[in-house]
Amino acid sequence: MKRTFLIFFMLLLSLSGYCQAEDAMAKVYMDKGEYEKALFYYEKLFESNPYNMNYLGALVKCYQQLEQTEKAEVLLKDQLSRPRIPPAVHIELGYNYSLMGEEALAKEQYDLAMASIELNPSYAYMVGQGFRSKQLLEEAVKAFKKGMELNPKLNFNYDLAYIYGEQGDLEQMYNTYLDLILERTNLKENIKRNIGRFLFEDGSSQGNEVLRKVLLQRVQSDPNIVWNELLSWLFIQQKQYSNALSQEKAIYKRSEEPHLDGIRDLGLIAYSDGENGVAGEAFEFIVKNSGDPSYRGQADYYLMKIAVAEMEEGQEETLLTAFDNLLDEYGRDQTTVGLQVLRANFMAFHAGLPEEAVADLKALMELPMDRYSLATVKMELADILVYQELFNQALIYYSQVQKELKNDVTGQMARFKVARTSFYKGDFDWAESQLKVLKSSTSQLIANDALQLKLIISDNSVQDSLQTALKTYARAHLLAYQEQDEAAIATIDDILKNHKGEAIEDEALMMQAGLFEKLGDYERAELNYLKVIEFFPQDIFMDDALYRLSELYLGELNEPEKAKPLLERLIFDHQDSIYFPEARKKFRELRGDPVN
Repeated sequence: MKRTFLIFFMLLLSLSGYCQAEDAMAKVYMDKGEYEKALFYYEKLFESNPYNMNYLGALVKCYQQLEQTEKAEVLLKDQLSRPRIPPAVHIELGYNYSLMGEEALAKEQYDLAMASIELNPSYAYMVGQGFRSKQLLEEAVKAFKKGMELNPKLNFNYDLAYIYGEQGDLEQMYNTYLDLILERTNLKENIKRNIGRFLFEDGSSQGNEVLRKVLLQRVQSDPNIVWNELLSWLFIQQKQYSNALSQEKAIYKRSEEPHLDGIRDLGLIAYSDGENGVAGEAFEFIVKNSGDPSYRGQADYYLMKIAVAEMEEGQEETLLTAFDNLLDEYGRDQTTVGLQVLRANFMAFHAGLPEEAVADLKALMELPMDRYSLATVKMELADILVYQELFNQALIYYSQVQKELKNDVTGQMARFKVARTSFYKGDFDWAESQLKVLKSSTSQLIANDALQLKLIISDNSVQDSLQTALKTYARAHLLAYQEQDEAAIATIDDILKNHKGEAIEDEALMMQAGLFEKLGDYERAELNYLKVIEFFPQDIFMDDALYRLSELYLGELNEPEKAKPLLERLIFDHQDSIYFPEARKKFRELRGDPVN
């Protein structure tokens, strides 16, 4: 008896596995649009599982795609003879009649599906989704509304809002979604994602304008701060950070339990997007209104970063005093590591005090702190040692971070800086060996930089065994790192004059173009990029040149029409480029396409 049961059980497992395999094959062929092959499997699956509505729907679709609507009709009519017919069968049959041109018969079946809701309002969801799947959106709306009328406990507003969007009725869609947020706050993030499908960054689309109008109407008629939160979110999507900050301030002032999270987050977003004015205003608001030292400390840290970035000549002493005042206020301990590292960076790279900066960082390392904070200190210390051309000392600290945070992005950055420092030293073989490992870095930016530097070394070591040009290029690179831009440009001029036609030429043109941009000499930068595009179309910097020149035309040179062919060339010829997604987006914007 036990053996018989075991055999029976094994047969069931075998049959189940076979059905699963057939089901998988059927789905593969269906997804690929190979309906004849899918039909072969679905006919067998439905024969074995005649009450499976998924197989029924798939089989009907195969018949319809193969223009065998008569077979679909026979199959669906056969379902009508069975007890407890799911309303979806009427919709399938009605749609099939519509494909056959029998609109009157189609309407009869649609009416029967709708009538099923009268008998059982819970059928409204099945009927509404059935109509929606056939793009019968008006019928879907009627089905959902009818179900809610008959049973007020039912709520299909989420589905209705989505359909209104598909119909292009944006105002009705937004109002339905906003009402739903009040009813079910847990859906707010999902609703924001759905609304986001109709919003565009430039803020000029109908979707943006309608949402702004609807939200402003609600702000004026309803004191609920959720409308201010959504207005702030909308403005952030449009990169209108100043308007968003106004809403965040209103939220803070009107909240029963005010907090500064929204203003802080907005400040960080604006700062990362280069909008230092709005970011500074947000952080100043936090400093003025927060009693929490950690909040104020973070805000003051970013205010100092902004001050350093916007420093004018002769302000070094003023900023050093500001740093010292903040450290007197917050303390010179492990809680202010970020601020102390920022001060050291300022001393070395802007105030001409690298020795003092090194001493401060070495003293800071003696404090107890977590390994990530310690890595930050060591990385900054090594950066300053490279600035001083104390390469061997810098390599010690970079290597320590690389070892301590081996699988972390910070560790990978430390390895890259080991390679770059070795490059500055002229130890090209060791640099290249480190860069080979980094080609597979989890950070795309590190991997891309590593690949470029590796190719610079390898491409310029074959043709020139003495690596004369490469050494000069490394020197120019170091001068640029040391903020000696004019000296770096002059060094690159030497390469372009004495090593013309060598592999190093396009790398030299690209570096020099970046320096010209930094100094505001945009015409000379443009000329360099054009040379790379014309004379080095097969080299590794081609996509960089195309993208950077397009950015010049879109920005400082204000010649957007010249950017369009560059972006188009990048899209079609460099699909593996790190710039590809952004280039495609900007090209579509220039062409006038709607880009979400």
